[in-house]
Amino acid sequence: MMVWISEYLLLFLIIFLSPLLLYRVLHRRLPPGPRGWPIFGNMFQLGSMPHRALAQLRDEYGPVVWLRLGAINTMAILSAKTAAEFFKNHDHNFAERTITETMRVHNYDKASLALAPYGSYWRLMRRLVTVDMLVGKRINETASIRRRCVDDMLCWIAKEASKLEQGRGLHVARFVFLMTFNLLGNLMLSRDLFDPESKDGSEFFTAMTGLMEWTGHANVVDLFPWLRWLDPQGLKRRMERDMGKAIEIASRFVKERLEQQKQTDGEQENDEKRRRDFLDLLLEYRGKRNEELVKISDQDLNIFILEIFLAGSETTSSSIEWALTELLCNPESMTKLEPLLAVPKLVNT
Repeated sequence: MMVWISEYLLLFLIIFLSPLLLYRVLHRRLPPGPRGWPIFGNMFQLGSMPHRALAQLRDEYGPVVWLRLGAINTMAILSAKTAAEFFKNHDHNFAERTITETMRVHNYDKASLALAPYGSYWRLMRRLVTVDMLVGKRINETASIRRRCVDDMLCWIAKEASKLEQGRGLHVARFVFLMTFNLLGNLMLSRDLFDPESKDGSEFFTAMTGLMEWTGHANVVDLFPWLRWLDPQGLKRRMERDMGKAIEIASRFVKERLEQQKQTDGEQENDEKRRRDFLDLLLEYRGKRNEELVKISDQDLNIFILEIFLAGSETTSSSIEWALTELLCNPESMTKLEPLLAVPKLVNT
């Protein structure tokens, strides 16, 4: 008897609620936007230059446009005035970022400063970076390190150029990337990470370049979440492998530093011999009682180290590569800039 009543009650709820849900879906208040294809939505309407396509949509639909990219609903804000109003009045509601599938492995998104949800942990890590790490005084103290890394890069380029046949080119961007990676290694860990004689450094470099490659690929799972179990491009599997290796090596770096601190506990170290790097600041910050009452775990620490390299290496090297390209295309600007740099000429003008 009870089973019979339950079945009819379920049938009644389905019949009663279905029209209501359909009405709400069809009549919900959404910004204007173009009609999309079934399943694919507006993917094909953005073309090969989405920024131009969005500019055309703004002329037709206004500064706020509703799009559906695959199964993902997206709202595009296409004017500075609307963006200012949006972030002024609704900042906290939209403070979090969309998390791609590859950034979920090993719970990277939970500990990442760029991806962590807004809350006490995010506020703590943001304060650490903006107040203690990336401040003018501390950056100025690293001038000698940056100079050395640039000098090493110039030596690499000169050595490689001497081996080239006449008329052959040199991939300068690769050396810029290696220099940036070593620079971050010295700022974070006080060591060169691209060094053939360092096994851990070379392994870490290989794992981190893998992470950058997999995160740079467009992943169909991000648009069609029901394919998550299939992982058709294999990006999640590769990301889990390389990130797991990078976290393992980062944890070794942390353990080495903790051992060094135990050995030198109570001793006054020479400032020139032992400069405090970002890892020292992290460990010191973790040992203090903070206002947010948040404990920084070993996993959080390791992921923060990875994030410094992910955020700083590719972006910095790409910006330098773009600037060098523009200078090579504009010899007059190059001539004006050379005296300011006080370094050997980049090209023979």
